[in-house]
Amino acid sequence: MGVAPPINAHTLLGDWQVSIFPIAVAVGLVVIAVWYLVAVRRLAAKGRQWSGWRTLSFVSGLLAVELALGSSVAVLAGYTFTAHIAQHLLLMVIAPPLGALGAPMTLALQTSGRPTKRRLLKVLHSRPFQVISHPVPVFFMYYLAMYAFFLSGALGYAMTHMWIMDLINLGFLAGATLFWWPMVGIDPIPHWNMNPGLKLLNLLIGVPVESFLGVALLMKSTPAAPMYTLATTHMGGGVLWVATEIATVAALAPIYGQWTRADARTARRIDARLAAGQTIEPPVFEGHGFSATLKALRRD
Repeated sequence: MGVAPPINAHTLLGDWQVSIFPIAVAVGLVVIAVWYLVAVRRLAAKGRQWSGWRTLSFVSGLLAVELALGSSVAVLAGYTFTAHIAQHLLLMVIAPPLGALGAPMTLALQTSGRPTKRRLLKVLHSRPFQVISHPVPVFFMYYLAMYAFFLSGALGYAMTHMWIMDLINLGFLAGATLFWWPMVGIDPIPHWNMNPGLKLLNLLIGVPVESFLGVALLMKSTPAAPMYTLATTHMGGGVLWVATEIATVAALAPIYGQWTRADARTARRIDARLAAGQTIEPPVFEGHGFSATLKALRRD
């Protein structure tokens, strides 16, 4: 792909992608960000508060996507495998959980008109969405797709046919979104709502899977693709290994926080019912976020 540009402050800050795909991505991200901020203002006009942390998280997730697909990271990914791994981490480990913590579906359900709500709920409860969001295929799609891509000739072929690489990047982003949404998100999950214990187990099972991929890249005797050197292949494997383990540990915090808050809400409801002299029924896991609205709208 030619001579690699020097890696310095000027390159990192000013060498951004200027072509149809990154421009289209940037426009799409701006439209999504504007919708989100307008929806937050609309909710505030109704006297309902929306967490600033959710807004910051969602906007940060959009920024991570832009950095991955439009910034100097995308440019350098054509020359060094380490930059390609950085792009991969932004799309699969950073942007999706940040977006999920922003609870965009909850915001949409709280601020949209009833026809829009019904269309959203129809998609969420559709059979195709139920199939593609099942935790088992999502787990394999999230973890094992990386093996098929990085340890075969697929990476080299995609990097010499950039339209394929662009589609693969979007596919990685979509698959990671399906993985992280039920793991750390606050939005309602109609079909496969995992309890916190299963979420923690799902993350912990993935630790050795990601570690082995990083080790496999570190031990390769040939570059990951023809345009990369063996040194950057090894460096990229090390970055992937360390960064994914850090991300896994970081993801435990929101899961544990949601778990403790859910327990606290359950305890307050039980105390209130006991104080009112009501009978306490066996608890049913209700999920997070706007699940009550989901149930109410389905009954209408």
